[in-house]
Amino acid sequence: MTAATASAARTWADEGTRLLLGALDTLDDAALDRPCALPGWSRRHLLAHVASNAEALGRLLDWARTGVENPMYASPEQRAAEIESGALRADLPDRVRDTAERLSAAMDTMPADAWSEPVVTAQGRTVRAAETIWLRARETCIHAVDLDAGVRFADLPGDFLVALIEDVVAWRSTRSGPPAVLRTPRTLHELPGKGERHKVELPVPLAAAWLVGRAPHCPDLPELPRWL
Repeated sequence: MTAATASAARTWADEGTRLLLGALDTLDDAALDRPCALPGWSRRHLLAHVASNAEALGRLLDWARTGVENPMYASPEQRAAEIESGALRADLPDRVRDTAERLSAAMDTMPADAWSEPVVTAQGRTVRAAETIWLRARETCIHAVDLDAGVRFADLPGDFLVALIEDVVAWRSTRSGPPAVLRTPRTLHELPGKGERHKVELPVPLAAAWLVGRAPHCPDLPELPRWL
């Protein structure tokens, strides 16, 4: 990730945080108990996940800064248990804000040379520490929409959506799925696969939503395998 790309990703991460916290401010306790846009999760589960993600990415920054291995999560089971327990916390909204602020401060004080140090994501990918900025941008922006409290994909930064499309297309290009040519006003990508080749033309926000499995049901769009 170049310095320019990292700077853009940080802007997107901060904007996603602003949108998510702004939506959170509109919700009372009863609304937090209701489902979010992700199947099987309440808004509390989603917010606990976002808070845990901030702490987990902070551990990766500590790893890069100190050289002492510090994984995002001890195990998938620990990650799931942390979300379940976090969803029950009375101070959950404050925790979301506090963890976001602490991660932002950790990024602000990160030594320049530490950004190039290798760390391992929760999916087992070895990446440079600078990649955590994009991971947080993706986390805050997409989950601001998933909170289902007024933020839509069209509200996200346009350049972020283009970067998200490119990121998810690269991820999907190494996995099975329906072949498709995806065209938007700003992008053109081909998704490889087996079977009938689809031509998909969508606005940028809807294309991004479709690729990450958040698009409204539409029989004209091929069904994609689960993302992440």
